[in-house]
Amino acid sequence: MFTNTAAYHFVAIADPDALAGQVRERAAALRLTGTVLVAGEGINLFLAGAQADIDAFYGELRSDRRFAGMRIKYSRSRHQPFGRLKVKVKPEIISFRRDHASPLGERAPGVSPAVLRQWLRSGRDDRGRRVVMLDTRNRQEIEYGTFAGALTLPISKFTDLPEALQPHREELADATVVSFCTGGIRCEKAALWMRASGMDNVLQLDGGILGYFEEVGGEGYDGRCFVFDGRVALDPQLQPLHDPEQPVAEVGKI
Repeated sequence: MFTNTAAYHFVAIADPDALAGQVRERAAALRLTGTVLVAGEGINLFLAGAQADIDAFYGELRSDRRFAGMRIKYSRSRHQPFGRLKVKVKPEIISFRRDHASPLGERAPGVSPAVLRQWLRSGRDDRGRRVVMLDTRNRQEIEYGTFAGALTLPISKFTDLPEALQPHREELADATVVSFCTGGIRCEKAALWMRASGMDNVLQLDGGILGYFEEVGGEGYDGRCFVFDGRVALDPQLQPLHDPEQPVAEVGKI
């Protein structure tokens, strides 16, 4: 069995190239495969390998105080879902290209999976406001599943979200809007940007869909969660749609 991980952490990185080199060297030594993106705003990781090697890698990474609070989401597969190891330095760990969207100063307010499940059951938040789930992922991902009744946008990439959201702003004014994505990184950036642009009624789903599956299962969610590797999508029990012997290095784009 292989242990698959998804993790990200927003923190100021003074020398992204140096960090990328260290991560590449250690991940390769532990025979891990997947994709790691490093930027001045933090790190984003999708890695797979043997459990002991995964534990060793993240144990060392979190021993660095910059990453001590990093949350890691786990799932398992019989076969390696990534073709190789790729470590890249980027301007952002997820491209959005908007001001007021980097959580280095302050995170957007969030809601935990357990609390969200209660809100979805009643259709209201703790203050009695209606709840609207806002999917910040692209069309390809949404085809595999999303929260029941979620507002989905016809976008091909994350940078398209602001323009696609514009026609819906007025209709969302009286709701508590919960932005969500696969693992939390896009919905965190989107929530910050929306709040900075006047939508102070927006929260992020802590841990994204994978965190929701991990903590409370699939209640309120229809279908699977698309992932960008050879497994293609995971069900609420974090079981893969495909578990191929020959892994796919990349599937689609965010």
